[in-house]
Amino acid sequence: MKKPDYRETEMVKNTLLLLIGLLLIPAAQATTIGGVNLSDSVTVDNHELRLNGAGIRKKFFLKLYVASLYLGQASHDAREIVSADSPMAIQLDITSGMITPKRMEKATIEGFSAATGGKLEPIAERIDQFLDVFRAGVETGDRFLLAYLPGTGVVVSKNGKTQTTIEGLDFKKALFGIWLSEKPVQKDLKKAMLGNPDR
Repeated sequence: MKKPDYRETEMVKNTLLLLIGLLLIPAAQATTIGGVNLSDSVTVDNHELRLNGAGIRKKFFLKLYVASLYLGQASHDAREIVSADSPMAIQLDITSGMITPKRMEKATIEGFSAATGGKLEPIAERIDQFLDVFRAGVETGDRFLLAYLPGTGVVVSKNGKTQTTIEGLDFKKALFGIWLSEKPVQKDLKKAMLGNPDR
């Protein structure tokens, strides 16, 4: 009778333990929307923000960009998110070559107007500062991160590089209102960014 090989037995035991351990590790859930891979979280100035929801901005059957909302805590309350003086971010991933700097500028101004009820004058100069980022160029594959930090303002980055910082909670409210106000740029996109709440 063959004597048991204790080294082999130990190897089998360790392999089984490893497999059991791997099964206990929760699988990382990758989020892909409109062909864009989205991170489950982003870190802005040491604040970890989690993906709250994301959707596709469409116009005339064209998929223009993917908009993603990142928050410190999950929320379905659009008004609360827009008015909150807390860290959060909206990420825009450009997916269409139909978006040009001029078209982006026009659409953004229309969005600000809808979000503020046409009261653009108090933030007009800051809107112009924001639009300069798009005027510098918009191409398929570009990623814009609009991150709000209390006491700092909206930090705008393009493809990981900071472009400008725009002060004021009032500006942040108007900016986030483009997607989350009572008159959002697209209702089903707003719902998707809020995590598709039933109400």
